[in-house]
Amino acid sequence: MRARLLPLLVVLMAGTLLALGFPLAVSLAAGQQQRVVVDRIDDSARFAALAQFVIDAEGSGSTGSDERRATLQHELTRYQELYGIRVGIFYRDDDAMARAPGWWQLPESGEGRRAFEEALAGRRSHDPGQVWPWQTHGKLLVASPVVLDGDVVAVVATESPTDLMRGRILRGWLLIAGGLAAAMLVAFGAALRLTSWVLKPVQTLDAAAHGIATGRMNSRVAAAGGPPELQRLARSFNEMADNVEEVLEQQRAFVADASHQLRNPLAALLLRIELLALELPEGNEEIASVRAEGKRLTQVLDDLLDLALAEHASAEISLTDIGALAAERVAAWRPYAEEKGVRLTETGRSAVTGWADPIALSSALDAVIDNALKFTPTGEEVEVSVSAVERTVRVVVADRGPGLTEDELLRVGDRFWRSGRHQNIKGSGLGLSISRALLAAGGGSLSYEKNPPHGLRVTVAVPRTDPHSS
Repeated sequence: MRARLLPLLVVLMAGTLLALGFPLAVSLAAGQQQRVVVDRIDDSARFAALAQFVIDAEGSGSTGSDERRATLQHELTRYQELYGIRVGIFYRDDDAMARAPGWWQLPESGEGRRAFEEALAGRRSHDPGQVWPWQTHGKLLVASPVVLDGDVVAVVATESPTDLMRGRILRGWLLIAGGLAAAMLVAFGAALRLTSWVLKPVQTLDAAAHGIATGRMNSRVAAAGGPPELQRLARSFNEMADNVEEVLEQQRAFVADASHQLRNPLAALLLRIELLALELPEGNEEIASVRAEGKRLTQVLDDLLDLALAEHASAEISLTDIGALAAERVAAWRPYAEEKGVRLTETGRSAVTGWADPIALSSALDAVIDNALKFTPTGEEVEVSVSAVERTVRVVVADRGPGLTEDELLRVGDRFWRSGRHQNIKGSGLGLSISRALLAAGGGSLSYEKNPPHGLRVTVAVPRTDPHSS
């Protein structure tokens, strides 16, 4: 869950920081350029005042006009040499009154021409186009009008290099980027703490729920931090688990007590039947039928008790050689198979380890092999194979019996369920249920499928890694 929640928080925080950072960067660039523009406008105002004296002297025919023009040209030259800024004073027809350097001309188009035309209209260049750090050949042209007797008679134009300004903008952007990166790291750390704080109770709850689902009914959620809602959910989960465990314990106790308490009356009943049989003719079919039903009832009670014990007992799993254990059970059942005329064979890996309760696994294999031999006709084969598939060790018992239909495969393993075609075969319908309960306590499982062309494949699977260590 953290892998899904954390990227979402990071994306949201990054979007917020970028939404703040971009306007800040643009504002910084605009501020740096505005400073330069204001400086150029102040310089242009001084040159405009000098140009007014020159134009006024020329208009009045004063003999000092040439001297004034020379002074103006000297000021422009010194300004250009000192600051590297091109400057010129141009009449309305673009002729130069004075300029530095002497070859400089106003551009014919673009931002420079627009600034010149605005100055002719009596407006200063308050808002030239923004120059960005990547515009290495960018120039900043600022124009101011020279006004005499209310009329614009000339224009003061300056064309400034932007290297220093672009350098200041770039340094400011780097500081902003560094600040955003630091803020992102802080935000990422805060997101990690936040997700841990929120998800820790969820992970604890998930582990406890998984433990109960795999048969560890004593799993509970330990007291932990987190939001109050999750803490309340943890307490409610513990209360629910306590109630479920109590109900299951009562159910198991009832089954165990019932099966145990019925043993004595049933034994007394069977004894009376035997006494009654002594007074009847030998070979009486009704007595034989009553005896068979009594023995079947005894077997059902024994199986119920075994099932209750299997569901109640906790598995003591350990690293077990599954191949050796399967071979041992095959060897134990081979005499019975030979007696029935069924070939019991073993294939697959002879040495493979897995985590299981050896006693529970042996009992489950006994039940599955017994079931396979019971339904396999004489002359057919039951194959037991051991293999390691991904993270599990599998023991597959495949018989050549009549098999089960698709609907029957969905019900096989249910308590007391037996196929309608097999009602005449000895059994209580609890053997596979007991096996499943024994395996589930140790993290194992039972599964069923068809064994073409006919028969049933029962797969006993146990984990290759300790299920209690995760």
